[in-house]
Amino acid sequence: MRALLVVNPKATTTSGRTRDVLIHALRSDLKLDVAETQYRGHAGDLARQAAEDGTVDLVVALGGDGTVNETVNGLLAHGPGERVPRLAVVPGGSTNVFARALGLPNDPVEATGALLDALEHRRERAIGLGKALTAGEPDRWFTFTAGLGFDAGVVGRVERQRRAGRKSTHALYVMEALRHYVTEREHRRSGPITLEINGREPVPGMVMTIVSNTSPWTFLGSRPVFPSPSASFETDLDIFGITRMTAFRTARTVRQILRPQPSAEDGTRPAGPAGKHVVSYHDVRHFTLVSQEPVPFQVDGDHLGDRSRVSFTGVRRALRVIV
Repeated sequence: MRALLVVNPKATTTSGRTRDVLIHALRSDLKLDVAETQYRGHAGDLARQAAEDGTVDLVVALGGDGTVNETVNGLLAHGPGERVPRLAVVPGGSTNVFARALGLPNDPVEATGALLDALEHRRERAIGLGKALTAGEPDRWFTFTAGLGFDAGVVGRVERQRRAGRKSTHALYVMEALRHYVTEREHRRSGPITLEINGREPVPGMVMTIVSNTSPWTFLGSRPVFPSPSASFETDLDIFGITRMTAFRTARTVRQILRPQPSAEDGTRPAGPAGKHVVSYHDVRHFTLVSQEPVPFQVDGDHLGDRSRVSFTGVRRALRVIV
C-alpha cells in the first residue's frame, strides 16, 4: 500500500527518536513517503496534494488533533468520495481526542502496532464528520467537536499561553477555563447566541455551545468528559448548550459531564447533563448558531477567531479510517 506519513515535528509527546522508530516500523508494511509540516496549515496542503495526485492509498497523520484536523480538511478539500485516500492516525499530541474516540491507544508506539495490525487484517471504518460553514470562508470539516462562545474562548486563551511559551497541559486548560469564567461576567447571565433548527423554535440566550461529532468531547488526563454522551461517528451532530452560568448551576453541570457513562446495551441513550439552563439535542443534520456580536469559534480545539454566524452539517460516512 502506498502511503504518506504527515509528521508534525512539534508534536507534544513524540521525540525525534520515537518518530524514527515509528517510521521504520511503518516502512516494514508500507511503501512510505514522509513529509514534515513546516507551517500552520501545511498538513492540509500535503493531504490535499496527495488526494489530488491520486498517488497514495493512505495518509497517516502523526501529531495531535490539530494535525489530524488539517489532514482531514486536505483530504476532503473536494468533498468525500471513493477516490479519497484512507486516513490513519498515530497520536502525538497532548490529548488526542479523535484517536482515542476511535479506540486507538494513546501511546504512539502502541498505536503504530494497532495500525499495522489493522492494515494486516484490512480493518477500516467509514465515519461521519461535521462541517462548519461561515459566509465568505471555505467549509471547515471537524472530526470530534466545534464550539461557539465560552468553550472557544477558553481555547483561544490557551493558544495565547502556548504562543507565549507555555506547554499545553490539562492543568493549563482548567486554569484558563476558571480565569475565563471570572472575566466573562456579563455573558454568564444572558448569552448572545441563538440556536436555529428548521422546524423548531429558536433557542436564544446561550452562553456556550458545544457541537459534538462523537463522544467523549475531550479528556482531562485519563478521564473522559461527556456533554453529549450519545454523539457518535454513525449519527449526525449533537448540540450541548448553557443559557446561564451561575456558580452553583455550572458546578452541577460540570459534575454531570464528568460522571462515567454506562454502556447502553439495550439501545437506550446514555444520560446526559440536565437542568433548567441546559440545552441538548441529539442527531441533528443541519442547524445554525447566530450571535448578536462576534464571539470565539473553535473546531477540534483550534481557535479560528470570532464569528457571528456559523452553519453546521453532519455528513455520514464522509471518510474511511484504518482502525
